[in-house]
Amino acid sequence: MKYIPVIPWIDKDTLLHLRLPFSFFLMPVFLFALSQAPVIQWPETVLAFLILHLLVFPSSNGYNSYQDKDTTSIGLLKNPPPVSRRLFYSTLAMDILAVFAGLAVSFLFSCLVLTFILVSRAYSYRGIRLKRFPVTAFLIVSLFQGGFVFLMSVTAITDSAALPALSGNIIYGMAISSLFIGSIYPLTQIYQHEADKRDGVITISYKLGYLGTFIFSSLLFLIATVFIYLLFNEAGRSGYFSIFMVMMFPVIITMVWWFIKVMQNTSGASYSNTMKMNVVTSACMNLYFLLLIVNRYEKWF
Repeated sequence: MKYIPVIPWIDKDTLLHLRLPFSFFLMPVFLFALSQAPVIQWPETVLAFLILHLLVFPSSNGYNSYQDKDTTSIGLLKNPPPVSRRLFYSTLAMDILAVFAGLAVSFLFSCLVLTFILVSRAYSYRGIRLKRFPVTAFLIVSLFQGGFVFLMSVTAITDSAALPALSGNIIYGMAISSLFIGSIYPLTQIYQHEADKRDGVITISYKLGYLGTFIFSSLLFLIATVFIYLLFNEAGRSGYFSIFMVMMFPVIITMVWWFIKVMQNTSGASYSNTMKMNVVTSACMNLYFLLLIVNRYEKWF
């Protein structure tokens, strides 16, 4: 009788490859959607948050690690341990749990979760490996980790009956989310040019070069900022934009500092500097959107 593998308990190496803290970097999109919702369904919102950040995103990280089998630094893992089949089975179990748990939010949310998982697998799976293609990979990550996650979040946070009335804001939110994710994605690849190339992956950052990566990311961040201004200006909340600019100041300073460092010596395009940029950007974004959420109830501004 052929051996049927049983999903094992997640061991230390598997847990490391799931990179649970990495969800902190993707959290701004969900918080952005939450900050813009006119009505919040709190039970569904909390459940959707947990499904995305504790199951879907970590599972995607783990599956990507399983396919890549990296031996050099990856996001939040400076020295990744070897991968095993138990990592694959753990991600599969998490995916199944996420889809079925999503039904408790709504059928639509569950379908969107399944779609995200399938696209994520097509991105990483060696037989398809969409991440090999620089423009395709960039568009997939920007649109799905950005706009698509925003859409998933909105469907969970807000009553589905209210969604048609929010179509304009949803499009704005999806565009802004995709632009922000698109602005940071090439910067996360800047220290992996040679490692990715050895693995047959040509990234958008590799094609752009060091200077081009910073220019491209800065341009997308600028366009996203313009969209943020338009969103809040049309809603009569120009003060929100002013606070946004103040809270993004550390991000701008960190990026300029890093740019100068890389232009002086390309060794500045390192894992540690990339993680520093990620942490500063995500922390500022998360704090900003949390402030907007709290302001719904406290009316500070």
